[in-house]
Amino acid sequence: MRKIHKIYYRCDPADRLIIRQMEGLTLAYHRPSGATHVLATPMPEILAALREAPTDMPGLITRLAQTHDMAPNEDAMTSITARLSELEAAGLVWRA
Repeated sequence: MRKIHKIYYRCDPADRLIIRQMEGLTLAYHRPSGATHVLATPMPEILAALREAPTDMPGLITRLAQTHDMAPNEDAMTSITARLSELEAAGLVWRA
């Protein structure tokens, strides 16, 4: 029987990923790559939730629901999964 592993996500700590608000935009400067990313909601919120500690998708949805007006349902999971994929492609989030 094949063992199923949970996928955990993580992001860099504050000294490697600097997030700032500027004129209604969220900018994320990634020190290791030297790249600056412009982020839209809910990406900054996802990064903030992942800074607490690595977590799996249900844990991430729970964290976001506690601090933001968001119902932990299938639509939320679909949206967060898509944003995680984009953050992963940008090198700001990875699977632990």
